Amino acid sequence: MQIFSIFGDPVAHSRSPLMHNSVFKANNYPACYTRTHLLDGAKLKETFFSLGLSGANVTVPHKEAAFVACDEVRGFAQKIGVVNTLVNENGKLIGYNTDADGFMYAINEFPNIKNILVLGAGGTAKALVSRFLEEDMAVTVLNRSATRLAYFQNLDCQCFTWDDFVLAEYDLVVNTTSAGLNSSDLPAPKEIIHNILQNTHYVADAIYGKRTPFLALAHEKGLRYKDGADMLLGQGVLANALFVQGKLTHEAIQNAMQKSFAL
Repeated sequence: MQIFSIFGDPVAHSRSPLMHNSVFKANNYPACYTRTHLLDGAKLKETFFSLGLSGANVTVPHKEAAFVACDEVRGFAQKIGVVNTLVNENGKLIGYNTDADGFMYAINEFPNIKNILVLGAGGTAKALVSRFLEEDMAVTVLNRSATRLAYFQNLDCQCFTWDDFVLAEYDLVVNTTSAGLNSSDLPAPKEIIHNILQNTHYVADAIYGKRTPFLALAHEKGLRYKDGADMLLGQGVLANALFVQGKLTHEAIQNAMQKSFAL
């Protein structure tokens, strides 16, 4: 029996156990998936191996710590320095990132996206911004402070803090912060958010399973929006494929995982 988990703080809200266990049960795959509340990202590797895990997912705020913890990082994660999926490969911790492709899957229904505003500058933002740039989209990043913006400035993104933000027109605005997850907070001051929502066509939030205050404002303004459920599904299918290492088809994984969202 293989054991998998998700690391995060907070983590009690995570649907990942339901998603992955649905795949394992539907396909008679000998594995189970649980949650691990991790306060200190520096202890991720130690905790991973002490629990005897075969693999794991990583959510906020530990995705950059997961990159540091890995013995080897592969694919897109190597480019951005952010890991959300871990695999135990013969005692070595191998890191991947499935967030970005999961999000591209999620916004397929929004046509003609060329200009994106990203709220926040953490690990999820790094993954999404780098992927947007690969698709030749123009990206602006807005963060509370300038502390984390250097990474995005080096990618030739327009970067602003709350204090120096200059409004423009956007096709899509994406919240990558945790604002609204367990509170009534917005990802930026209310006046800024109101102005942003007056100047965009579509809105997305990486948070799933609830209409955040940010999405509630988008709804009030009659904008098309979506939460992070499709992103969660997209990245989850890719992560599970890494966990089972070819023993299940992509179709079998997606079918079972999709059904879990109705539970």
